[in-house]
Amino acid sequence: QAVLAQAIGSRNQTLGPSFRFRAREHLSSIAMAVGKNKRLTKGGKKGGKKKAGDPFLKKEWYDIKAPSMFRVRNCGKTLITRTQGTKIASEGLKGRVLEVNLADLNGDDDQAFRKIKLCIEEVQGRNCLTDFHAMELTRDKLYSLVRKWHTMIEGHIDVKTTDGYMVRLFVIAFTMKHKDQVSTNCYAQSAQIRKIRKKMTEIMTKEAGTVPLRELVKKLIPEVIGKEIEKQ
Repeated sequence: QAVLAQAIGSRNQTLGPSFRFRAREHLSSIAMAVGKNKRLTKGGKKGGKKKAGDPFLKKEWYDIKAPSMFRVRNCGKTLITRTQGTKIASEGLKGRVLEVNLADLNGDDDQAFRKIKLCIEEVQGRNCLTDFHAMELTRDKLYSLVRKWHTMIEGHIDVKTTDGYMVRLFVIAFTMKHKDQVSTNCYAQSAQIRKIRKKMTEIMTKEAGTVPLRELVKKLIPEVIGKEIEKQ
């Protein structure tokens, strides 16, 4: 303000009275603007920003218990925010879907190409009791099955198990060459594909619809249904 006042005062000696009046108005308006913003000199807003704490300090770990159909029961851990107010930790864990490799659940590296999904059904203390949710092949295993000069046949069906679970089963099949075949390809005709798909869905309905869910999982792991389809 002092510098601005000196500059205006030196110029006012040569300019008329109207310019002096405007210069004084401008100087007073600047002084009022600085006077109103008192918080700028005190270091910003009152209170300031909250310090960001580590979110993991508010969380706790729970052990995951696999179903009894697998060899290894302790298959991992999961974390969730502690119970706070009406937000209960155990309620937030129920329904959570976890993905585990079958090789870790059965301790067999030959089954590493299968992934098992487990769903948390109940929480007892620090233990999460799970049930079977889904099983699927890994991407690299599925891509290794697909080949040139062969026909791929896919199908799916919804089956209800004896204990009331509705299960959707997917099947994938490939044609193969005969031992003494000379031709490079082994394609199937569209009529043959329809017959094979129909037979596959019939076998899946028969195998899955007559057993409970746990027995069905025991059939899926050693490929009992797949071998039955291949045989017929």
